[in-house]
Amino acid sequence: MRQICEEDHAVVMVDDGQVVAEVGYKSLDDHALVIDHTFVSEQLRGQKIGKELIDKVVDMARDQHKKVVPACSYALALFKRHQEYSDVWQQ
Repeated sequence: MRQICEEDHAVVMVDDGQVVAEVGYKSLDDHALVIDHTFVSEQLRGQKIGKELIDKVVDMARDQHKKVVPACSYALALFKRHQEYSDVWQQ
C-alpha cells in the first residue's frame, strides 16, 4: 500500500517499506523553501506522482506563509505550466 509522508526535508511516497518517489526541499531562509530534487521510480513515471508530491510541498509552504523556489528542472517545469502555484512561486 502506498503512503505519502513527510520526512526530514522531503515528501516521500512509500510502497511496502520502500521509497518509490521523493521531492526534497530545504529552507532558503525564514521566508522560502527550495525544491532541490524530484525522484519518481521508473514504474510510477507518467502517473503524476511527482506533481502530487510537489503539491504537498506547496501546501506546506502556504501553511507556513513561505514562498517556493523550484530549483530542480521538474519542479520548475511544473511551476511554469500550472498557474495555481503563482501565489507561492519566488522568481
